[in-house]
Amino acid sequence: MLSVFNLVLPFFGLIFLGFLVARISRQPLEALGWMNVFIVYVALPALFFQILSKTPVAELTKWAFIIGCTASTLCVFLVMFGFAFFRTRKIDESTIQGLAAAYGNIGYMGPGLAIMAFGAPAAVPVALIFCFDNTLHFVMAPLMMALSGNDKRRPRDLAVSVLKKIFLHPFIIATILGVAAAITGFEPPVSIDKLIDLLAKAAAPCALFAMGVTLALRPLKRVPQELYLIVPVKLVFQPLLIYAILHLAGDFPPVWVYTAMLLAALPTATNVFVIAQQYGVWVERASSSILATTLFSVVTLTLWLYLMTHGLIP
Repeated sequence: MLSVFNLVLPFFGLIFLGFLVARISRQPLEALGWMNVFIVYVALPALFFQILSKTPVAELTKWAFIIGCTASTLCVFLVMFGFAFFRTRKIDESTIQGLAAAYGNIGYMGPGLAIMAFGAPAAVPVALIFCFDNTLHFVMAPLMMALSGNDKRRPRDLAVSVLKKIFLHPFIIATILGVAAAITGFEPPVSIDKLIDLLAKAAAPCALFAMGVTLALRPLKRVPQELYLIVPVKLVFQPLLIYAILHLAGDFPPVWVYTAMLLAALPTATNVFVIAQQYGVWVERASSSILATTLFSVVTLTLWLYLMTHGLIP
């Protein structure tokens, strides 16, 4: 158990440091602007390019794994959406609740934690899950908001917007370039390779620190009733579901299954708040979902990692 704590605590320690510094310094949330730009447009894309460019091409085409992981994420979204719609009869609010239960922090927390826990072999499933899960969320959010009437754009404009979000997102561009480099065998010059390595190593610390700052500046003012369902669905049900689906989908290396479960068990992504804010729906409660799932994940992630690293999950 001590080894698991040594693995998890540095990550949550970085979040806590961000939280603590934000409380002490009292800087506005807008002060994070350039750090977020660095994380999203520079550091994390460098990490994904580095991972994928050095990956054997055969490992990038495991479609059964990709479909299984994406299907499990979609199932969680639909389950939570169904519960929420049954209560509220509102498509837009139900969509944000569905995203809060299904959209994990796979960009900020996923790569560093998975690679530290399971080693370099975890890099490829992380990148595949990130690419296809984000594509799913980029499609589902505007589509459901359009069905709710919250998004007034014409179908053509909506489709163009979705395609732009998918193919112009820095993470997706980095993924495409990384795959292209793996296929062609391209290796950047030594100086560029060292720069990419420096940027990749900065990704996780900066992202987790920024996440802590964001949580500090969006405090939990009240506990929405929906959190009593969102928290267990996100942190317990989703990793169990992805485990079951992957065992039905094929015979994958344990590292790939464990990595998928770990990413599924991550707390709600901060992007859910951004989407809620964009459409003016369920904004405060989206922020509460991120904070609550992050706090509870300290316990649940530790337990999941203990079970995985000690061979207690077959």
